[in-house]
Amino acid sequence: MVASGVSKSSSKSVRKSKPKRGLIKFFKEVIAELKKVTWPTRKEWLTSTAVVIVVVVIVAAFIGVLDLVLKQIMDFIF
Repeated sequence: MVASGVSKSSSKSVRKSKPKRGLIKFFKEVIAELKKVTWPTRKEWLTSTAVVIVVVVIVAAFIGVLDLVLKQIMDFIF
């Protein structure tokens, strides 16, 4: 049974056209938001990148040393 006289086939065709409009609207909104972004300068970008690389190296070294110490402890115990 169809409630309100609208057939199921006509409601499906309406649903298929909505995603295209929604997708176009989405990309227009993405472009609008990207225009609002304050992008870092080259100097800020390089500084941030250097900080990240240094922190990663320090954390990797710490984990490596910790691993060696714990391995020595485990070898001594077992």
